[in-house]
Amino acid sequence: MNDWLAAPCRVPDRAAADAAATRQATLTKPQGSLGRLEALAIQLAGLQAAARPRADRVHIAVFAADHGVAAEGISAFPQAVTGEMLRNFAQGGAAIAVLARELRATLEVVNLGTVNDPGEIAGVRRHVIAASTANFSTGDAMTDIQLDAALAAGVASVGSAIAAGTDIYIGGEMGIGNTTSASALACALLGETPDVLTGAGTGLDAKGVAHKTRVIARALQTHADAMTPRERLRRLGGFEIAALAGAFVAAAQRGMPVLVDGFIASVAALAAVALRPDVRPWLLFAHRSRERGHTRVLDELAAEPLLDLHLRLGEASGAAVAVPLLRLACALHGSMATFAEAGVSDA
Repeated sequence: MNDWLAAPCRVPDRAAADAAATRQATLTKPQGSLGRLEALAIQLAGLQAAARPRADRVHIAVFAADHGVAAEGISAFPQAVTGEMLRNFAQGGAAIAVLARELRATLEVVNLGTVNDPGEIAGVRRHVIAASTANFSTGDAMTDIQLDAALAAGVASVGSAIAAGTDIYIGGEMGIGNTTSASALACALLGETPDVLTGAGTGLDAKGVAHKTRVIARALQTHADAMTPRERLRRLGGFEIAALAGAFVAAAQRGMPVLVDGFIASVAALAAVALRPDVRPWLLFAHRSRERGHTRVLDELAAEPLLDLHLRLGEASGAAVAVPLLRLACALHGSMATFAEAGVSDA
């Protein structure tokens, strides 16, 4: 068991948020005219305990892992892709690698276990738990020890980000079969039926989605006696989903703002909030995915995403695309002149 989960999360700094709101009221613009950019700056001020927040130093962690449920034929891509993508991340060819370069962000890639283990790769951190989770349609996805190891991988990632002086933490994932795992876990956490939350993932047709829905329905029956958030995560989650949940809890405990990516990362956030409700104030949501269940998960978290670009890639790509908005919100907040400084008449 993880004793660290019992530690409370930090409380956002109300005084810093109030100071930021006061500054916003004095800038050379009608109040509220920059809409959510103003609210973002004020929210970040409270999270960073700084009247003038920053989003310059961004840490992006991508956790990769395979899923035993792939044996049920629930993905359009072969399971070998997960291990192959680790090399693509490290070589800079993946979407998130390109985005991280453009943002001058730190990119951390973590191998939690793939069926075709690529071995040591420069630029990839090995935290291998097993070749994959077990097939959760017939048994538990993880043992308690494996779940603890996956959660710990997320905690370690946040520790590295904090040591580097990071302003914003982003968590991403890669794993063939992980929309199936995320959909099943979301159903269990929300009490929803699979037909509401199961989508096309990597590109299934209608027949494939129907099969995937049936697999999830069978799994939910198998694990109907899982009553706690931890047990639902253990039985239905993936190593990378658990690592993200652990990272989100650890970030909130240590006062690090998190920018949440798409469907799978949002389900990890849902699990993190179920484990520790005081995580929620530390989560900003980057975008609304095309994956069917994402809107339902966002609604449960009372989340209003920044973007809706019809993305469904994962890898933290949607969160990376939203980073310039955070940077612009901070720049406007910190660098605009006040009415007094500019000699402009106030309303």
